[in-house]
Amino acid sequence: MSHKRIVFSGSNDIEIVGHIAGPEAGATVLLAHGGGQTKRAWAKTLEQLATAGYRAVAVDLRGHGESQWSPDGTYETAHFAADLLCVADQLKARPHLVGASLGGLSGLVAEGVLRPGSLASLTLVDIAPNVAPAGVERVVGFMQKHVETGFASPEEAAEVIAAYTPNRAKRGASDGLKHYLRLGDDGRYRWHWDPAFIASVQARRSRGEEREAIMDEAVAGLRLPVHLVRGASSDLLTQEAADEFKKQVPGLVYSDIAGAGHMVVGDRNDAFAGAILGFLDQQ
Repeated sequence: MSHKRIVFSGSNDIEIVGHIAGPEAGATVLLAHGGGQTKRAWAKTLEQLATAGYRAVAVDLRGHGESQWSPDGTYETAHFAADLLCVADQLKARPHLVGASLGGLSGLVAEGVLRPGSLASLTLVDIAPNVAPAGVERVVGFMQKHVETGFASPEEAAEVIAAYTPNRAKRGASDGLKHYLRLGDDGRYRWHWDPAFIASVQARRSRGEEREAIMDEAVAGLRLPVHLVRGASSDLLTQEAADEFKKQVPGLVYSDIAGAGHMVVGDRNDAFAGAILGFLDQQ
């Protein structure tokens, strides 16, 4: 099933670019990717949702993919959350949000802190307020490693990705990889996202207590159906942290995807799609 390109106006009129597919009369599902990813991470999920009768929308978060970079170089979770609320306002119906990692935390802040009642449901993909520091360090380390130097070729970038995701079959520098890279004036390839994004990530990590307070407020403010999807082999969201979150959110629906790590959607897409469709069909 084909999709269409769509442009939204985010917070402070920042341009947010997305893909939309599925029948206009279908319930709306908004897909928000993780840090360093793009809307293309949801390509199969977008198609699966559309085929099941949902109106699916996948967006590039600010500073990622085709969306505009933040003019002042700041990327707080609240900024991403405000953008999602702006997108939600421009859709025809209150959306069900499915957010991976950063996208999930942004949805959590949007619904739990900024404007409760804006979402129909919230699905968090391998993310909760309490995450393992070692897992976060691995993700941030991967993003930081080549932020300045970049890569000599797409093939070199493909090797780095393969080393980061050893549980997946190794892929070459396919045409799809070009959407994750930008060619600089110096002839080097760099990740598609704004380098200032990773600096903001590091700044948030240094404000641990402040972040914890915001997340506590967000969780306390939830009054909608919540679905937590965890990769059973995740090094970022531990089973203990998932169990803690389940206690904090009464009625939470939990899915544990065997054979998947933090990158659940890419690791086990069909199992992931089955889990979210099972949840959404009950709403």
